[in-house]
Parts: sequence; structure tokens; C-alpha cells
Amino acid sequence: MFSLILHGRRRRRSIQLHSTIRVNLLQNASAFFSSFSAGIVDATFTVSYLVDSLGLPKKLAENISTKVSFEEKGNPDSVLRLLRSHGFTDSHISSIITDYPRLLISDAERSLSPKLQFLKSRGASSSQLTETLSKVPRILGMKEEKSISVYYDFVRDIIDADKSSKYIKLSPSFPQGSKQENKLRNVSALRDLGVPQRLLLPLLISDHQLLCGDAKFQASLKKVVDMGFDPTTSKFVKALRIVQRFSSKAIEDKVSFCVKLGFDVGVVWVMFRKYPPFLNNSEKKISQTVETLKKCGLHEDEILSLFEKFPQCISYSEQKMEKAIETLLCLGFSKGDLTMILKRLPQCIGLSAESVKEKTEFLVKEMNWPLKAVVSTPAVLGYSLEKRTVPRCNVIKALMSKGLLGSELPPLSPVLAVTDEAFLNKYVRKQDDKELVAELMAIFTGKKRGENK
Repeated sequence: MFSLILHGRRRRRSIQLHSTIRVNLLQNASAFFSSFSAGIVDATFTVSYLVDSLGLPKKLAENISTKVSFEEKGNPDSVLRLLRSHGFTDSHISSIITDYPRLLISDAERSLSPKLQFLKSRGASSSQLTETLSKVPRILGMKEEKSISVYYDFVRDIIDADKSSKYIKLSPSFPQGSKQENKLRNVSALRDLGVPQRLLLPLLISDHQLLCGDAKFQASLKKVVDMGFDPTTSKFVKALRIVQRFSSKAIEDKVSFCVKLGFDVGVVWVMFRKYPPFLNNSEKKISQTVETLKKCGLHEDEILSLFEKFPQCISYSEQKMEKAIETLLCLGFSKGDLTMILKRLPQCIGLSAESVKEKTEFLVKEMNWPLKAVVSTPAVLGYSLEKRTVPRCNVIKALMSKGLLGSELPPLSPVLAVTDEAFLNKYVRKQDDKELVAELMAIFTGKKRGENK
């Protein structure tokens, strides 16, 4: 009897436990989907706000919405009003928000306004303030007035010095023993080498460890200079990040692994000069990329050639590469065509499948060029459909409809793989009829005839 009672109690507890678990799972699922839906709504609102209030391109607005989102315009509006009241133009504000989108969710009254007033109280004019902060807006994200003043003054010194027709070497008084000392000294060293403002100034407020340290930074800088990187390019800074991040032993191991794959040591360093972040990839990631490309039908020597020409592809996800190759095959390209396309346009492996499909179908189905023409000139897959391909093809259609090109479509390459100037000279400006030239120019520019430029 007791065992039956005990069994009944256990069964009731088991039923209650399962019911509790089921309720919790349903609640958690509901919370997840509510949060997910709210995130989508926030992102949509943010994109619309950035486009409507700042005039940002939709693609840029979508990118910014992955870094910051909001569901009401009250706070962002307050930030924009404050910036405009201090003399910031829409162009300044667009630059600021693109670089530092989180400023839109800052407290305009309690956080931003006191910082702007503090800088003005130190003698900053409106023009200096807008010029400096639009270049390095993250200064406004700092909390301590001392840090704000140190970085602001240093950026101002660089801006003023660079306005001179002669190079002026800075001799700033670094705050001894402070956390900013090494960073400011190292930025000065980069400037002395010729690193331009657009690359230099963002490093000041970056959390990256690139500018930290003294001896190691100097040694890393010397290595990158000795490798022949141009200090005026972004590759110089990217190479410095890699050399600063990894020990000499770690870099040697990475190079040795590439040699085991079949690369010559010299080729590995050529790849590094083309795309320094390539050495950021782990051995596992490089191996996965090789296997993915093998599955897609590429031979080992073809893969090595692809890596050498376009080392960026090593960083692509397996899904992205598989999708790009699958799309090309589904469009009717053979495996031989695929190999030829990748040899001539390695970047094709990183193009979006949707973009490749849309461009290929336009060229083949609407314009009637054969697939072989795309194989011969795969660069067309990288051109903008809206800005380059369609306007030129519309001109070709107009000429053919008037019987001015004969009955056959001209080759693809002279139509799309040349400069605008060369295209216009060949197909538009050489026409004898001035009315026709005006008509074709209107088609090319997408404007109606007689419309003001």
C-alpha cells in the first residue's frame, strides 16, 4: 500500500516537473521571439531615421544599424539639435555618426553638452571644434576632462601642422607616466613616417593594442618599414597590427604552415604584402578553405594560384564560397568555365550570389551575350549593374534599334571593360548627327533630354 502511495506521489511530482519545464520553455521561447522581433523593428526604425534625418545611403544606414539601434527619435533628435547649435553642418554630422554611431544614443543634455562647453571654455572656436570632432568624434565618448583635453589638443596640433606647406615635426609635451604617453608618442612616430590623417587619427581613440608599449612598437614599426610597406596606405597600418600582435615565432610558424601547403616562402610574403590580415587566419581556417575549394572542383595548384592572386578569399566563410560557386554552376557555367573565371577574376569567389545571378541573367537573357563572353571577361560580374552595365547597354540597344551597329551585338569587352571616356568616344561622340549624340548622352546619363545637369 505504502509503495503505491509513494509511486503516486512520485508520478504527480514528475507530471508537475514536466509541466514546469514545458511552461518555462514556452516562456523562454516567447521571450526570445519577442526580443528578436523587437530587434528587427529597432533596426528598421534606425535605418529609416538615418536615411531620412541625415540623408545617408541605405546600405550605409543598414551597416550602422548593426552597431547601434533605437526605437524612438527623441534622443537622436536631441543629439542632432545640440550638434547643429554648435555649428556642425550636415556633412560634419554624417561623418561623425558614420564613424561613431553610438553618439546618437548619448545623453545630449547631461553628457555631450558639458563636454562641448568644456572644450569651448578652453578657447576652441566653433570652426576648430567642428573640424576636430568631425575627424575624431570618439573624443566625445571619453569621460574624464583631462583625457578629453589631452587628445583634443593633440589632434588639433596635427591638423594645424598639416595645413602648413612645409612639414612641421611635432614636439608635444606628453603627460609623463600617463596611459596616453606611449599612444601619443607612437602616433607622432607614425606621422613622422608619413602616415596620413585619415589613417592616423582613428588610431588615437582605438582600443586596439597597436599603439601600446614602447620597445615592441618600435621594433614592429622597423620590421614593417623594412618590408617595404608604403606608410601612406592602409596596408601599412594593417601590416603593423599583425606584426605587433604576433611574436616572431608565431609568424614563422604561420609561414611554415603555408610552405607545407605548397607555397614558396617568397609567395607567402607576396600574399602578406597584398593583404596583411591573411596571416590572421588560423591553420584550421586555411585548411577549411582549401577543403571547401577542393569540394567545389578546384585542384590543389588552382587553389594555390587563387590564394596567391586573391589572399582575401582565405578569410571568407565556407558557406559564402560554396554559394558563389553553386550559383555559377546553376547559371550554366561548366566547371572548366568556373576555373577560368576564378583565374581571371579571383574576387568572384567573394561576390554575393544574388549579385552574380542578377548580372549574369541581364547580360545573357536580356542582352543575348553568350556565357562564353562572360567567361572571357569575368570582370563584368564586379561592375555596378545600375551605374555602369545598364546605362551602356541601353546605349547599345538604341544604336542597334536604329541599325547603326549592324545586326550583331558588339563584343562584351569593348562595351563594358573600358573607361567611360573610351566607351563614349567609340559609341556616342563619333556619331555625325548632333541630335543623336544628345539623345545617346541622355540615355547614358539617365537624364531626359533637355534636363539641366
